[in-house]
Amino acid sequence: MKRWAAGIDYLGTAYSGWQFQNQAPSVQQEVERVLSAVADHPIKVIAAGRTDAGVHAYNQVIHFDSAAPREPRAWLLGGNSLLARDISLRWAQSVDSSFNARRSATARRYRYVMLNRRTRPGLLEGRLAWVVPPLDAQAM
Repeated sequence: MKRWAAGIDYLGTAYSGWQFQNQAPSVQQEVERVLSAVADHPIKVIAAGRTDAGVHAYNQVIHFDSAAPREPRAWLLGGNSLLARDISLRWAQSVDSSFNARRSATARRYRYVMLNRRTRPGLLEGRLAWVVPPLDAQAM
């Protein structure tokens, strides 16, 4: 059994968050479905962190174990050809069996983007928070 790490980008708009949930679609559910198809056996993934419903991620690190004889390119091309268009594998590489995406993480960064104006966003709709009233920087 080989351990793999991968980086994932996703728009969380259509998902109930990262973590698998029975009653709603999750990013984890989609990623596991696709990697299982590429491996030709069930895959369970562990992520460095979890996101809430509607939250996006850039280079979310995951790990998974597989006995399938695949190269990094196969995980990327096979995975991306089957994933929904709002999820993308950025990279994949084999790692030492002691690597754990959640426990081995040394840092996490969060970015909150807000548009503070009267008119709604067009280009970035769904990718930022739109706030009409003036913000009080002192109170924040």
